[in-house]
Amino acid sequence: MKTNKLILVLALLVTHLMLGQYIDKMKEFTKINDALKNPEIVYRLNLSNQKIDWSKIDWSRFKNLEYINLKNDHLKEIPVELTKLKSLKTIDLSGNDFQKLPESFSNLINLEEVFLNDEKNIDLPKTLQILAKLPNLKSLHLENDNLSSLPSEMMLFKNLEFLYLNQNKFIEIPRLEPLNHLKFLDLSNNKIKPEFQDSQNINFGFKINF
Repeated sequence: MKTNKLILVLALLVTHLMLGQYIDKMKEFTKINDALKNPEIVYRLNLSNQKIDWSKIDWSRFKNLEYINLKNDHLKEIPVELTKLKSLKTIDLSGNDFQKLPESFSNLINLEEVFLNDEKNIDLPKTLQILAKLPNLKSLHLENDNLSSLPSEMMLFKNLEFLYLNQNKFIEIPRLEPLNHLKFLDLSNNKIKPEFQDSQNINFGFKINF
C-alpha cells in the first residue's frame, strides 16, 4: 500500500513539474528588459511595434528562445545577432524595411516558420535563396507582399509544407510542382479567376485555399 502511495505521489509530482514547464514555455515576454533578467526561461518574446537598441543585447543568452516577433519594428536590416538564437523555431519579421536577410540567417537550423508579410522593399529572390538553406523550414508566410508571381528561387525549397500567399495579386495558381512536400497553399484574397478556382479539385498534391 505504501509503495502504491509513493508511486502516486511521484506521478503527481512529475505531472506538476511538467505542467509548470508547459506554462512557463507559453509565457510571452513583451519587454526586452524583463526578458534579460532571466533569459534562460524565455521561450516566447514579442517585441513588435518597438524600437530596440540591438547593441545592448547579448542574444546568445537566450538559449531556449523558440519564438520571436519583430513585426513593425522599422528594421532596415536584420541584425546578425539574431542568428545566435539556436533554439529558434518561429520568427515574425513582417512589416519591416529591410531588403534581404543576412547570409548567416541560414545558421538558424531549427527554424520551422518564417513570417515575411507586408514587406514592400524585400528582394524576394535573394531572400528565398537564403531561406531555402534552412533544413527544417516547414511554413513560409508571404502575405500582402504585392506579389503577382513567384521567382524561380521558390523551387529551391525541399521541405516546405505550408505556403501562405494570401492578399497578393495572383490571377492564377502558381506552378509549384517541384515542392514535393507541400501540403497547403493559401491563395485567399487574390485575383484568381473563377475558372482556376473551379479547378481546385484537380489533384495538385496539396490543399489550396481560395
